[in-house]
Amino acid sequence: MAETPKGAILQRDKTTYAIVPRTPVGLVSPEILENISKVVRKYEIPIIKITSGQRMALVGLKADQVDAVWKDLQMDVGKATELCVHYAQACPGTAVCKFGVQDSLGLGLELEKMYEGIDLPAKVKFGVSGCPLCCGESYVRDIGVVGKKGGWTLIMGGNSGGRPRIGDVIAEDLTKEQVIDLVKRCLEYFKENGKKKERTSTFVERVGIDAVKKAVL
Repeated sequence: MAETPKGAILQRDKTTYAIVPRTPVGLVSPEILENISKVVRKYEIPIIKITSGQRMALVGLKADQVDAVWKDLQMDVGKATELCVHYAQACPGTAVCKFGVQDSLGLGLELEKMYEGIDLPAKVKFGVSGCPLCCGESYVRDIGVVGKKGGWTLIMGGNSGGRPRIGDVIAEDLTKEQVIDLVKRCLEYFKENGKKKERTSTFVERVGIDAVKKAVL
């Protein structure tokens, strides 16, 4: 079998590939959109799919197109299969939403940047919500953060996949700086004690939330 091109995912037909450019917290500029459109037309890429991670997958590339497409896009690879942080999903928060009480976009961007490319036992997804309506799906993400008037609530061990799980609250009424520090502690504990390909949901169930809290608080 031929080697999979860098930054590409083999598709069902075993002959074409998808790529996922990195668009932190789903924010894109007119220039990014125009360039994606230009590249899709140039290489006749048949499918553009908006993913659950607030990214745009370009699907149906031939193997010999992948490197050239990445070069023309001039965008970073959005990790989709590797054992690391895949993305930070975030709602608009106080940037524009009338319900927002905390800056979810700002925190989401900072968290994703902090963990870009860092190896972990399994893939990790962030969910950052700027108010208790929780549009960032924070309770079903590996690491979730919910903004309330009194500060941020940090959650760990959620999962929205085939074995769904509501995450456990680690701490409440946190400042932004406290959230960032506590996320570091949680992921460091996970990195040191998690098994390969063991998601945080399974990890928290195995070691117990009390053990996690004792280690990180």
